[in-house]
Amino acid sequence: MPTLLLLNGIRFFFYSNENDEPIHVHVTKGNANGKIWLEPSIEVEYLYDFSNSEQKDILEIVQANSENFKKKWNEYFGK
Repeated sequence: MPTLLLLNGIRFFFYSNENDEPIHVHVTKGNANGKIWLEPSIEVEYLYDFSNSEQKDILEIVQANSENFKKKWNEYFGK
């Protein structure tokens, strides 16, 4: 599971067997976890056990890094 970014204790990554799904990232910090779609648009699937401020930070980080995350996904899966 390639790590895309580790920032403020929050890890952004994807699983290596998910190339049959639209581009997305998973996020984790301690016991908190989430999944955010990057395509067709940025949309939260779930964010469990993150505080409201962490959720806001996560969305800002995803928005700022979405193109880089997509690039890394496509490079990894050879698309």
